[in-house]
Amino acid sequence: MYTLSVGIELELWVVDETGRLCDGTEITQAHQRIEPEFIDPLIEVKTEPHTSERSLRRELQSILQTAILAAEGASKRLVPLGTPLTTSDAAPNCERGRVFETIYGSGVESAKNCAGAHIHFGQDEIVDQLNLLTALDPALALVSSSSYYAGTHGANSSRALAYRTDCGDDFRCYMDLCEYEDSLAEWRDRVDEKYRLFKRLAADKGVSPDTVEELFAPEDTVLNPVRLRECQPTVEWRAPDATLPSQILQLATDVEDLVSRTQTASVEVGEPAAGEDCIQIPEFETLQDLSWKAIESGLESADVESYLQDLGFDTSTYDPLSSRLHGPYQLSNSEARTRRLQQAGRLQADVQNLTPEESQYTMFPA
Repeated sequence: MYTLSVGIELELWVVDETGRLCDGTEITQAHQRIEPEFIDPLIEVKTEPHTSERSLRRELQSILQTAILAAEGASKRLVPLGTPLTTSDAAPNCERGRVFETIYGSGVESAKNCAGAHIHFGQDEIVDQLNLLTALDPALALVSSSSYYAGTHGANSSRALAYRTDCGDDFRCYMDLCEYEDSLAEWRDRVDEKYRLFKRLAADKGVSPDTVEELFAPEDTVLNPVRLRECQPTVEWRAPDATLPSQILQLATDVEDLVSRTQTASVEVGEPAAGEDCIQIPEFETLQDLSWKAIESGLESADVESYLQDLGFDTSTYDPLSSRLHGPYQLSNSEARTRRLQQAGRLQADVQNLTPEESQYTMFPA
C-alpha cells in the first residue's frame, strides 16, 4: 500500500499555576517547531512530515516535552482543549492578526477562543483527497474536547460550532465545510473568488487591497475544515479539536489509512463504505446533516457512530475529552481554571506515555 507523509499541528492554551490564561511567548522560544498563534495565550506545536507513525510519535513527543518543560520553567501549564471554557479577551499580537481582526470585526472572537488540530497529508490524488477529507468531517466527534464555549455548556464540539458560525454571514464561506470538488481547477477558482471577496470585505473596513496582498496569500484566507496548501505542498485537514496528542495520533493514523487508498481506489458518491477499490461517500447534503450531528452530539449520535464505522473507524479506541467535561450549564471562571489545570495534568501524563514499543510501528499501517 502506498504511504503518504503526515504532519501534525496542535494548538494549546497556556495558563499560569492558578489556571488563568496567560502569555506563552517564552515557550515558543524553546524550540523552532513551537510557534506563537495570533493571541498570546495560544501556541502551536508543529511536526515535520513523516511516513513512519513511530517517527511522527517520537517527534511530537519530543517537541511537547520541550514545551512542557519550558512552561514549567515559567510556572505555566499547557492545556489541550478546543476552547478555553470561558472567554479569552487577548488582543492579536501581530500585524496580520490585527488586520484580520479589523476585517472580521466582532466575528474574530470565535477564532480567539478556539484551538484546533491540523493534520497535513502529502499531496497525491488531490481532488479525491479533498473530497474524502471533506466526507470525514464527522470524524471530529472522535476527538471533541470541549462542550463549553464562553462559559456555557453547549455542543459536543463547541469549538467547531463557534468557529464555523459565530464569524457572521459574510465570513461563513471561509470557515464552514465546503462542497465536494469536481476538479483542481474548480478548487483554485473557488479560492481565487474567495480572495477577491475578501479584498472587498477588507476594503469595506478600510483595509487596502495592497495591505491584504502583503499579509495574506489567497490560500491564507481559506480557513475551512479542508484546504489545499500548495506552498507546502499538503492537503490540510482542520476539522479536529485540539486534544490529547495520543488521540490526534490515533486519528491521523486512521485517516491516513483511508486517504492513502486514493492512490488506487476511486472516491465516489454513494452508500458510505471503505472498499479497497472504491471509497463511497454520501451526498453533500447528507454529509452536512451528519457533520452537525457530530458537532452537536458527538458519538452519542447513532447516525454519526454508524457512519464512522461504515468508513472503517473503530470508535471504541477513542475517548473524547468532551465526555469528561459534563457539568453545570454555566461554568464560573474559578471552575474553568480548575478544569484547565486538570487537563494540563492529563496532557503531561499523555505525553509521557506517547511513544510505543520500538517494534510496534514502522510505516503507517496498510
